[in-house]
Amino acid sequence: MFGNMGNMAGMMKKVQKLQAEMAKLQEELKARSLEVSTGGGAVKVVITGEKKIQSIKIAPSAVDPEDVEMLEDLVAAAVNEAINKVDDMMAQEMGKLTGGLNLPPGML
Repeated sequence: MFGNMGNMAGMMKKVQKLQAEMAKLQEELKARSLEVSTGGGAVKVVITGEKKIQSIKIAPSAVDPEDVEMLEDLVAAAVNEAINKVDDMMAQEMGKLTGGLNLPPGML
């Protein structure tokens, strides 16, 4: 009976250590930035690990007063791709830390 208590205490220590490591990693990832481009480089977006847009650059050749909708689509596509890349980066780095455990949200 008391053997199980020792296992549980050891397991709790491991979980607490993992939680601390994950919190540290999340802070490190927030400081990273990623660059994404669409339209063959016509629109470039730089985004942080916190999903905050740092900059959007638009090539002059992409600005066509007759086709503003295309530029809007390129900007939206670049921002969405940037957000997806941040999500992928977070999942990949957290997966390395948890050893590929598929833990449900809120578990750690």
